[in-house]
Amino acid sequence: MLGTVGPLILMFVLFYFLLIRPQQKRQKNVQQMQTNLKKGDRIVTIGGLHGFVDSVDEDKVVIKCGDGSRLTYDRAAVREVLEAAAAVQ
Repeated sequence: MLGTVGPLILMFVLFYFLLIRPQQKRQKNVQQMQTNLKKGDRIVTIGGLHGFVDSVDEDKVVIKCGDGSRLTYDRAAVREVLEAAAAVQ
């Protein structure tokens, strides 16, 4: 019986450590980054829009583009922070 169940358990363990666990870590990092957004951060959205955070709401973020226009996006649409805002002193 162990001979038939053993490879199945081994496959599950490999999938967990090679696929599931790294994905959970990435998702946790992205969620933390989206939670820590603040005014002045230089960001990129999932659609490829580059801009600066103009204001942050509970679930929305207003992005100021290069031509001065302001666009409203969901926080979940932010892919990465390129440059964090300078610390206020």
